Amino acid sequence: MKYNRCGKSGLLLPQIALGLWHNFGSEDDFKNGEAIIKRAFDQGITHFDLANNYGPIPGSAETNFGTILKNNFQGNLRDEMVIATKAGYKMWDGPYGDWGSRKYLISSLNQSLKRMNLDYVDIFYSHRFDPETALEETMMALDFAVKSGKALYAGISNYSPEQTAQASKILRDLGTPCVIHQARYSMFGREPEQGLLDVLEEKGLGFIAFSPLAQGLLSDKYLSGIPDNSRAMNPNGFLQTDAITEEIIRKITALNDIAQQRSQSLAQMALAWLLKDERVTSVLLGASSVNQLDNSLACLKNVAFSNEELIAIEAFLQ
Repeated sequence: MKYNRCGKSGLLLPQIALGLWHNFGSEDDFKNGEAIIKRAFDQGITHFDLANNYGPIPGSAETNFGTILKNNFQGNLRDEMVIATKAGYKMWDGPYGDWGSRKYLISSLNQSLKRMNLDYVDIFYSHRFDPETALEETMMALDFAVKSGKALYAGISNYSPEQTAQASKILRDLGTPCVIHQARYSMFGREPEQGLLDVLEEKGLGFIAFSPLAQGLLSDKYLSGIPDNSRAMNPNGFLQTDAITEEIIRKITALNDIAQQRSQSLAQMALAWLLKDERVTSVLLGASSVNQLDNSLACLKNVAFSNEELIAIEAFLQ
């Protein structure tokens, strides 16, 4: 595992981080989640990414993670881990359980720390821009979180390039630099290339990509149709069956052929493709089993691309 510097900060993040968005809530198999986290750490994944509403039920991923920490990562092991959480999406009913007010962000952080039984998190994010709250208020909440010792670093997620530049300036003026931006990025979701990555490079922020496999589209799962146990068959999931068109299947089939020529699975190539850009500090991976985690980590065996490979991939992504 290689560790990359997060922007211009002193923080180093592994090339691959583990996200607990799915598979770690109260409705999931606790022992399976515990095994994944232990295996991840043993393989050099030191960064674990959560949010207040991860579950289901909301908050339960943090509660389970706190139990896993207590059972397996006592003593100095905590100092080898980078634990992140976020607030910004709906967590509870009422006027103070959503968006980006100081009231919500600080209350949520306090709740997250209690659920995980931690004194601090390493990174605390504003999970999304709040159009109804002054950006200064949201950034002052992050500044307070860091200066109070409840977080070591401040981050933002799902902000536009313009909002990112403004947020970075406010935090820098407050004396708490923004060190990282988290956004959706994959072969099938390339919005960060439309200005965001340039802003991050200019401002000295790190970048961590989530949904690197486009909710599973960039895997071999859909090469032969839609499996019954796939995310697309879950009516409550983000990936729905109507997104898996004939054109998408044509693209993933062609990309899979390139991956096989590289002695990789499609998922492994898709992860490696993100890491080719030096502006990408880390790629946030999800896993439903230890085997899936190990398979994904095998992408690190080949992260180099020839010009011919990149041209061929780009031709199928148009």
